[in-house]
Amino acid sequence: MSAHPTPGVAADLRNISAVLREMKDEAAQFARTRMALLKAELEEKLPSLKSAAVFSVLAALLLGTAYLLLTGAVVAAAAILFKDSDYRWVFAFLSVGILWSLIGGIAFFLAKRKFAAKGLVPRRTVAVLKGDKIWLETEANNQI
Repeated sequence: MSAHPTPGVAADLRNISAVLREMKDEAAQFARTRMALLKAELEEKLPSLKSAAVFSVLAALLLGTAYLLLTGAVVAAAAILFKDSDYRWVFAFLSVGILWSLIGGIAFFLAKRKFAAKGLVPRRTVAVLKGDKIWLETEANNQI
């Protein structure tokens, strides 16, 4: 046996090497395309997310202040309802706390539903990647 491969084997090795190099190039192109798609989709959403964040901070500040002021007023009004009790402030804070908990629970439920309906996941990219996965599985099964 000689130390050098026969001409047919050398040609086969070159063909395998070329196929592997081509597969590597296609995989890199595939990854670049998918990343570009993801980047474009996220850049599309970014301006609206920035303005929403600014308005959210402003709303939180103003609503927090209003909440504290209104809570104080509601607790004082509730204390009037319990004017004959030595524990009027305890009952007033308790009743307002329960009321705020109910309203907050409803608001949380509504917010959760909105987020679930809209979603923050880049749906087009995920759909394309799922299609790619199915295609790759089909190609792999056809090669076997």
